[in-house]
Amino acid sequence: MNGASREALSAAREQLDALTDSTSVDAAGLAEELAAVTALLHGEGTLRRALSDPAKSGEAKAALVRQLFTGQVGGATLDLLSGMVRSRWSQPRDLVDAIEELANTADLIVAQRRGALDDVEDELFRFGRILSGSSELRSALANQVANGEAKAGLLHSLLGGRANPVTERLVTRLVTAPRGRSLESGIESLSKLAAARRSRVVAEVTSATPLSDQQKQRLADALARIYGRQVHLNLDVDPAVLGGVRVRIGDEVINGAIADRLEEASRRMAG
Repeated sequence: MNGASREALSAAREQLDALTDSTSVDAAGLAEELAAVTALLHGEGTLRRALSDPAKSGEAKAALVRQLFTGQVGGATLDLLSGMVRSRWSQPRDLVDAIEELANTADLIVAQRRGALDDVEDELFRFGRILSGSSELRSALANQVANGEAKAGLLHSLLGGRANPVTERLVTRLVTAPRGRSLESGIESLSKLAAARRSRVVAEVTSATPLSDQQKQRLADALARIYGRQVHLNLDVDPAVLGGVRVRIGDEVINGAIADRLEEASRRMAG
């Protein structure tokens, strides 16, 4: 997103936080309703364009939201959607992407309230690794012929009772409504969203052998000093990584002996 859409999304995030600051708001129900609206707008181009049309007044678009969704969704969802359509969006898809992000964020808030956000982050990462390592599973979940119910059933057989319910809901939503994304990129986006919920950076760390608790803590502390934010480590082991650790944060990759690289990065930051 760029320009107006970035500002609109930022305002929507603030509104969601304000709504869910009250524990009386059913965040799980909010997530479900927002996901349903996402699916509707994804399939209805005319409505999507009408709700993001810059030529229409914000109040006119909010009135259309009330006309369409009153009685179909709860008051919190209605307020959130009304506020979003009053904002200006650079393109219609941005509005739908934003509603989907808020649906996923509302589910992450459920996990956060239960003290399970770390578990959800780790489970998303592990599922992504399983997915990348199994072409058979990837094909089954990406199969465009199979219906959503069959895919949801397969996921439940894999995750039900083994993963946090929030993790299962997020992954099921992605698999049954990918909206043109690959499963890998979708899982990565969910992981970043979970990390952002805790204002943390996600670092994918690959080492030749498992890191000790002390090594993990030193690495996390060093990266936190460099990036100025708490860093969550997603750990993987690959014997092909010789003599050090590979760290990827977003598009940035630190290769080689970790102590030397971090010392070099620290000097650059200090300079």
